[in-house]
Amino acid sequence: MIVGIPKEIKNNENRVGAIPAGVKELVQHGHTVYVQATAGDGSGFPDDAYVKAGATILPTIEDVYAKAEMIIKVKEPIEPEYPLIRPDQIVFTYFHFASDRELTEAMMRDRAVCIAYETVIGPHGGLPLLTPMSEVAGRMSVQEGARFLEKPQGGKGILLGGVPGVKPAKVLILGAGTVGRNAAWMAAGLGCDVTITDISLPTLRHVSEVMPKNVKTLFSSRHNIEQELSTTDLVIGSVLIPGAKAPKLVTKDMLSLMQPGSVLVDVAIDQGGCFETSVPTTHSKPTYEVDGIIHYAVANIPGAVPFTSTLALTNATLPYAIEIADLGWREACRRDPGLAEGVNMVDGHITYEAVAQAWDLPYTPLKL
Repeated sequence: MIVGIPKEIKNNENRVGAIPAGVKELVQHGHTVYVQATAGDGSGFPDDAYVKAGATILPTIEDVYAKAEMIIKVKEPIEPEYPLIRPDQIVFTYFHFASDRELTEAMMRDRAVCIAYETVIGPHGGLPLLTPMSEVAGRMSVQEGARFLEKPQGGKGILLGGVPGVKPAKVLILGAGTVGRNAAWMAAGLGCDVTITDISLPTLRHVSEVMPKNVKTLFSSRHNIEQELSTTDLVIGSVLIPGAKAPKLVTKDMLSLMQPGSVLVDVAIDQGGCFETSVPTTHSKPTYEVDGIIHYAVANIPGAVPFTSTLALTNATLPYAIEIADLGWREACRRDPGLAEGVNMVDGHITYEAVAQAWDLPYTPLKL
């Protein structure tokens, strides 16, 4: 198969879809790999490393799309890429269709085979291609929250961990999945007073057993969240319904319960966000203010630490990329039902039900 690795063009996205070691594996399996010039620079992988691994460097993104049968990316295609994608071309990347109707309709028009990292199911359950970036985003959410609580950044002027004689900040984490647990570990390690919520009691029991004593659990309900907001300095939204829009757990009217200069970090923004007042932001302009509350809603948080993120992501995606390249996507999905769950769109048909429901569009089961 001919595999293409284009340079990411989303704002401040420095990750790359494959590292030189991954290219070498693909080449050893008999595949041809084209990499766009400087695609790996942001993650610390120069062109000559890809050449040594067996790739051919192409000068433009148009060249890569034109030659490749499968595109391996990190983030969803954006508008300049829409006309470059052709029917039956495999695009293997994060899509998050349920938060972007324009992207959904563009890929339907392009009639590509869209395999979304975020809905692939592992052999033992879970979301193996979403997990590594969720780990990064969860840890970074605390790091970014700490930064924007600083007074020069518009925050309350609070040090997350406090100091002897001064109480630490209160951190509320909505959702005890991978993002939430990693955020809780980071916040707890800094000495914060942490509360983590979820609607699953077994999950909360597990969190209570494994987390440090400064992490408390709370059943997620509107009443309980409202009770916490008045004394919370940093809220991290990390609720995930695979492939579907995130629920709005903090509404605009609830902002009045919070103290001015408090910070909301919406890690669920890729799936539409779990705060009603969230709109996607970028690393070049990461925050905005609503009713005195600082909102951070960067849609590609791990892109700020591309060396770590790219290695973590490609560790997970490479086996699937090789499987698709070796067998073709149809046979690979027949053999691996979990990979089949990642196929969100084929030939203009939506094959992932949650995406169809998000936009009230027709759903076609993949087996049809």
